[in-house]
Amino acid sequence: MPLATGAQAEIAYIEEVTYGTTPATPELVALPVTGITPEVTKEGFQSGDLRADRQIADFRHGGKATTLALPFELKHTEFDPLLESALFGAWATNVLKAGVTRKSFTMEVAYTDIAQFHAFTGLIVNSMSLSVSTDATVTGTFNLVGIDMTPAGTTIDNAGGYTAAGANRSFDSFSGSINEGGSAIAIVTAIELSIENGLTPAKVIGSDVPVEYFDGRCNVTGTVSAFFEDAVLLNKFLNETPSDLDFTLTDPDGNTLQFEVPRIIYTGGSAPVSGEAGITLSLPFQAVYDITEDTALKITRSA
Repeated sequence: MPLATGAQAEIAYIEEVTYGTTPATPELVALPVTGITPEVTKEGFQSGDLRADRQIADFRHGGKATTLALPFELKHTEFDPLLESALFGAWATNVLKAGVTRKSFTMEVAYTDIAQFHAFTGLIVNSMSLSVSTDATVTGTFNLVGIDMTPAGTTIDNAGGYTAAGANRSFDSFSGSINEGGSAIAIVTAIELSIENGLTPAKVIGSDVPVEYFDGRCNVTGTVSAFFEDAVLLNKFLNETPSDLDFTLTDPDGNTLQFEVPRIIYTGGSAPVSGEAGITLSLPFQAVYDITEDTALKITRSA
């Protein structure tokens, strides 16, 4: 009897036209992720009946919660639909900004070695994280929330096999550029970027799954870590001086992806000393709406 192995697992997606409904003849596209964490949980409640023997008389399942976490190495164009979902926006002339248009997916997790296929519906990106650090590929995680999951012994893919992911290579920290306050900066050691959408489930009587999700605000935050050389960045925090940040990633084939946070407020500044190594200044920030760019986060891809 075979046992499932991660080496033969994969995940694929298709965009939904009607929220929570898989298109009639789905042809799914594989996602080049580094992990898959699907989870279906249920709330539970115990019977309140009092018994002389002190025992619990019954236990019942409550509503379902369906989530999917997808860690990834960032690649040019491979995750464009998920970036749209994360920002509730749409690519226009290779530019993506935060908006109010929801994009949802049906995704299928395939455990191919044991012929098990789990189809998730109504998935929306609830949060996304991105990490740029030295000597590493650019990594991140999409966290999605959905309506339901259905297991089966056959794929829902209409063609019986997924469309392969593209061949683009991962972005890394060796190529590209960083600007802070409109000027190039060469002492940054790490950038963390996060998008939180604050989606909450709409639960109703008569259904054990949410019928919808309520949208929250687009909350963009992050942290800049840089070698401590002077008080310029620290003073921006101390004086509550607005700034801006943009970084451009370049892959080995010359494709680029730029993340621009046009208006940030630093919310902290610390330079801890630990041993003899160089001292790093850590500056968490909050992104806010920028009237010129009409967004708190702007992503630009090369054609």
